[in-house]
This record gives sequence, structure tokens and C-alpha cells, in this order.
Amino acid sequence: MKESSRKQGAGASTPCAACKLLRRRCVQEDCVFAPYFPADDPHKFASVHRVFGASNVNKMLQELAEHQRGDAVSSMVYEANARIRDPIYGCVGAISSLQQQIDVLQTQLALAQAQVIHMRMRCCYSSPENASPSSREASQTHQPRSLFDMDMVQQPHSHMEDYLWH
Repeated sequence: MKESSRKQGAGASTPCAACKLLRRRCVQEDCVFAPYFPADDPHKFASVHRVFGASNVNKMLQELAEHQRGDAVSSMVYEANARIRDPIYGCVGAISSLQQQIDVLQTQLALAQAQVIHMRMRCCYSSPENASPSSREASQTHQPRSLFDMDMVQQPHSHMEDYLWH
């Protein structure tokens, strides 16, 4: 008797997170949810169920080929979590926020790159050994420029062979 009860206990597995939340019997081989919503991660299915509903998730998964289901579940989980955080915009709000951050950081990067070029040009062309006698006299009477005061000049002997900011 003990062996038959052990075999039954060994054959029975814990229900997936979906079946556990829905309080139904889970047959791992036939359950569409089991491969994507394991029992050890119940919050994953709970958020998807809360936003989309179990019936809709079931329909979506059954309409897809098996090789596409994993990506679909990942997308649903991401969208569900985003909708819980931001019920109006969902993941679009997160994408918009990230795009704004990218724009700000690109602007900061462009300013920093311009400052670096300006400092390099100032360093290279303001040292006395690189200056011609006429430019040395002009630089002694000329007011120092601000870091943000940039003019376009063409340097014929430049290794970059294009316009430089200085």
C-alpha cells in the first residue's frame, strides 16, 4: 500500500501558478499556462490575469504557434506590470519617459563634446610655441573668450581636414 501511495504522490506535481490562482486542477502536459507560469512565480500570472483576464490569455496563447508563446507571455507580463504601475499609458508611458531621458542625455553629451573640442583647440592654439608672432601680439591685446564662445575656422594643416570648433 505504501508503494502505491508513493507512486501517486510522485506522479502528482504542484499546479502551475495560473491553475493555482484559478483554483483548478492542473495537468502539466495539457495545461497551456504551465510552461510559462511556473508555480514558484505566482505574481507573474497574477498581474497578467488582473490586466488581461485568464480567458483572454488562454485564447491568445492557443492562437499562437508554440515557438511564439514564450515571447508573447514575456510581452504580456511586461505590459501588465506597466499597466499596473501606470493604468493610463502603460508601457507607452515608460517608453516616452525613457525617450525623454535619452534626449536630455544626448544634449548633455553634445555640450560636453563641444567643450572638449573647445578646450583642445584652446590648449593647442593658445600655447606660445604654436603661435605666429602676429598672433602672439594679437592674443596679448585680445580679451579671453568664454568656453561657450565658439567660432568656425578652417585649419588647412589639420589632420581632421574639416571644420573645427574653437
